[in-house]
Amino acid sequence: MADQITSRAGGDNRYHGSFPQPGQPIFRGFNRLGLWTLYMKEVRRFFKVQTQTIWAPAVTTLLYLAIFTLALGGGGRVVLGVPFASFVAPGLIAMGMINNAFANSSFSFLAGKIQGTIIDYLMPPVSEGELLLALVGAAVTRAVLVGLAVTAAMMLWPGVHLEAKHPWAIVWFGLMGATLLALIGVLTSMWAEKFDHNAAVTNFIITPMSMLSGTFYVIDRLAPAFQAISRVNPIFYVISGFRFGFLGASDIGDSNLAVLHGAIGLGVLNVALAGVTYALLRSGWKLKS
Repeated sequence: MADQITSRAGGDNRYHGSFPQPGQPIFRGFNRLGLWTLYMKEVRRFFKVQTQTIWAPAVTTLLYLAIFTLALGGGGRVVLGVPFASFVAPGLIAMGMINNAFANSSFSFLAGKIQGTIIDYLMPPVSEGELLLALVGAAVTRAVLVGLAVTAAMMLWPGVHLEAKHPWAIVWFGLMGATLLALIGVLTSMWAEKFDHNAAVTNFIITPMSMLSGTFYVIDRLAPAFQAISRVNPIFYVISGFRFGFLGASDIGDSNLAVLHGAIGLGVLNVALAGVTYALLRSGWKLKS
């Protein structure tokens, strides 16, 4: 009997090393089901209140179009070879997309921390990469839906003519801009401790970057110092590149190569920002006590 007990104990010790320590997660593969479930949770969350998350931003964007067209588009004003209304419309679509991508991704972790449900994001058997992909994917989905709603409305707007001259630019700059703001939103949601912190980032960083990105003007009209400031604003490249897709012209540069360089730069920036966000998620920064 003693030998049997010793043998069993030895067996337990022999296999003990193959099991993880308590509380240490082990992910042996890509959890597609977990990723899809979390993604759909985030999509359904904003879709349940689609009046606020999709249609209200579309109406707000149309009001911007009406106000700025009446204020600045009189007298047959032409910008980049097209009427002012057609010039400003693509920028407004892109601005609506990126603002809503940020609004969606900056809510999840923050609401979880305030409501005490953050454990719902940290305990499921999904890796940090899958968690990040689900949050960013849901934010980009909302951005695309807002963009489609605004575009459909603007197609019926008097004086606005939208033609997809470079579809690749519309898709690339639209998705890269939404991804950029979604990643910034995730970082904001991790850092913020209350909704005031989130509002501060929106009011003092995101809104100024959006409004000073060339949405309503071309930067050639600015003083050289302000042109230099605009060219370090990544949202400027999102707006101008997205506009290039519709108009075939932009103020990024005088050639299509300049637009391509802007597209590559946005892609590199998103990869770098995703790496930083992933590293912070793995460390549990501001999420785990």
